[in-house]
Amino acid sequence: MSPSRRPHHEVQAFFHADTHTFTYVVHEGRAAVVIDPVLDYEPAAARVGTAAVDAVLAYVREHRLTVAWVLETHVHADHFSAGDHLREALGARLAIGAGITRTQARGKALFGLGEEFVPDGRQFDRLLADGDVLHVGAMAIRAMATPGHTDEGLTYLIGDAAFVGDTLLAPDTGTARCDFPGGDAAQLYASIQKILALPEDTRLFLCHDYPPATRGPMPETRIAAQRQGNVHVGQGATGAAFVALRTARDATLPVPQLLLPALQVNLRGGRLPPVEGDGVRYLRLPLNRYGGSGA
Repeated sequence: MSPSRRPHHEVQAFFHADTHTFTYVVHEGRAAVVIDPVLDYEPAAARVGTAAVDAVLAYVREHRLTVAWVLETHVHADHFSAGDHLREALGARLAIGAGITRTQARGKALFGLGEEFVPDGRQFDRLLADGDVLHVGAMAIRAMATPGHTDEGLTYLIGDAAFVGDTLLAPDTGTARCDFPGGDAAQLYASIQKILALPEDTRLFLCHDYPPATRGPMPETRIAAQRQGNVHVGQGATGAAFVALRTARDATLPVPQLLLPALQVNLRGGRLPPVEGDGVRYLRLPLNRYGGSGA
């Protein structure tokens, strides 16, 4: 299908300011999917909230949409996923990239999870491989594997839109970090080249934006803008130059504030840890296992 004839589906963005995260509702008629939903989390008090996902649910109900799938672009390290919450609230199914099993295996070892956690992807309803297609009403949703930030990274291609997860940020802020377990800068460069090979008028929807003071949050950009102006991969930057830049930059970045609590929730598809004998759910914090001199 030529670029000019690709379907143009409705996209509604929701910005979660605390984590700089975008959630998207994509729909054609009443058929819909939700991409990268967020649960609120207050780290000082270890309290989970639903204000962000409640706004998504309000939009779905106002427009009388039927959400067939909740789609995760990857296992997020900076916010809690609301995937399981929406699955329960809407009767939807939950999908992520097939590489999740490798990420889960590493997470099980990191957090010392017991027999109740099986790292085979069963926490999700579908593990998507490169080229898999989901049909939702008139929408055809193609999964394009784009690892490098994480093993299971996916870009979702829906009509003239691409939902790129953390691979690309806005042109003035660059690309995703690659220093998490399973990250690989050379692999991310190859994934980004796959994205940049899409038609120039493709609408790129970002998972995060960290805007400078001169502008507000920007959910959408274009292939042409990324090719020309992305500060990490624009103007035909080579793979070697990107790997050198990304490696040097990642060495200066702090561990994300929510990485340890978020990973153990998001490995479960957004499901909170199981209730223990006292009726309470507990998160685990492995001491001196990640980051810094104790890694």
